[in-house]
Amino acid sequence: MTVGERTVRISHPDRVYFPERGETKLDLAHYYLAVGDGIVRALRDRPCMLHRYPTGVTGQKVHQKRIPGGAPPWLETVPIHFPRYNRTADEVCVTELATVIWAVQMSTVEFHPWNSRRQDTERPDEWRIDLDPMPDCPFDRVRRCAQLCHEVLDELDITGYPKTSGGSGLHIYVRIGPRWGFEDVRRAALAFAHEVERRAPQEVTTAWWRKDRDPTACFVDYNQNSRDHTIASAYSVRGNPRGTVSTPITWDELPDIDPEDFTIATVPKRFARLGDLHSTIDERAHGLETLLDWADRTPPSGANNGRVE
Repeated sequence: MTVGERTVRISHPDRVYFPERGETKLDLAHYYLAVGDGIVRALRDRPCMLHRYPTGVTGQKVHQKRIPGGAPPWLETVPIHFPRYNRTADEVCVTELATVIWAVQMSTVEFHPWNSRRQDTERPDEWRIDLDPMPDCPFDRVRRCAQLCHEVLDELDITGYPKTSGGSGLHIYVRIGPRWGFEDVRRAALAFAHEVERRAPQEVTTAWWRKDRDPTACFVDYNQNSRDHTIASAYSVRGNPRGTVSTPITWDELPDIDPEDFTIATVPKRFARLGDLHSTIDERAHGLETLLDWADRTPPSGANNGRVE
């Protein structure tokens, strides 16, 4: 395949990756070409973990941090140190669409980028609000939690960019100035989660242990802002037989969306019609000062007091 100035070879193009409709490895590459501007914007310059499925999504999943030998010389990477293991890995950093297609050739389905960029990997520029429904939480409750997050963000004069997770949850991304480390960004995210929980304690939880969470509640997972915690990017396909996609949406769409409707079969047409709904995310970087002030409040009972899970 010719991708910009690069040529990328796709081996086993007819291998079925998504059995529900029969999309192949080549179909996956064509999907990422169709949403090229969006996926590159979501991944640009971020250390990225690749979720690979060498035999398709019903087979074994491989979490790939270290770039394998034989990668093309034009591939951009960044060294990341992992103190727990006292090891360093060169992780891929997408700077062009050809890198995404190379990753597909390496059997990558999902892209899980850091919330910081390679220019300063220890200072995030993205705050992520992950709305994670517990097993018995209906999606309508996740919608209400997202709308409540929207209300709190509006009161803070902060613009949030929502998207489906590609599963049963929702994500909201906020661009922030890269002035704080992971610990402070996570403290701010926890303070925000506490405020959302305070306003809807019967529907929202920030409880630290899973066993302490109401199985019908929506968990605001602030831990996704910890160092080396990643979630699927905007426009990332998910590793399930349906080939669902983590898809940007508008706030006006929130009451009516069904996450199952966003797949590699439907999102290209939506992208062609609407463009990238996150295209303006870099236009304004927000501060965390108010949230860090909130972080000094006494947390509600059962909440995590700042520990990293």
